[in-house]
Amino acid sequence: MKIAPSIMCADLLRISDVLEDLEAGGADSLHVDVMDGRLVPGFTFGADFVGQLGRATGLPLDLHLMSADPERHLPQFLDCGAATLAVHPEACADPYRMLETIRRAGVGAGLALNPGTPLAALTPYLDVLDVVIIMAVCPGFVGQPQIEACRKKAADLVLDLVRQGRTDIEVVLDGGVKELNLRSIAACGVHKVVSGSGVFGADRGVREQLQAMQSVAKKQRESPINA
Repeated sequence: MKIAPSIMCADLLRISDVLEDLEAGGADSLHVDVMDGRLVPGFTFGADFVGQLGRATGLPLDLHLMSADPERHLPQFLDCGAATLAVHPEACADPYRMLETIRRAGVGAGLALNPGTPLAALTPYLDVLDVVIIMAVCPGFVGQPQIEACRKKAADLVLDLVRQGRTDIEVVLDGGVKELNLRSIAACGVHKVVSGSGVFGADRGVREQLQAMQSVAKKQRESPINA
């Protein structure tokens, strides 16, 4: 299971040091939430910052576009060097076409499902999907407790994809991921987790906290438990 720290929770005034700590701590990628203040209450990064971020680190960038009009914003973010880019199906006039456009740009195409959005919403798009983000909190606010039912949702998706022979689709759990619940999350079979305050809000330094979380994930792989 991979760990992607969410940069929106970092101290952006010392971003160079943060990126160095994340790389040294073993982060697998960098999660970037792009909020427009409309689809969700928060407002975060523009394409200029994301592009600079990509040039400043060797970590892959996973963009999560929380925009009420993603078609309008998509072209500039596809030029930022992202590894993956996920959108919300409810926000897209034509999700299938959106995912095709992302893929044609050489970027992994993803859909993000809010806690109340059923897994059935993915069915029409499976042949153009590379990533699915299962939101375990309501998007737009930092530090929310995890909705535990979303773990089962993620586990059900992993199992469904295995049954369909679609093990190429990456399943990501985003929201409320902490060191204390990481082992049970890993047991759900998800391929990656996104952690913001779990990495940046701990008592340890960022590098040490990320290393501790990586250690938990490693132990789970070596000695799995039931979810």
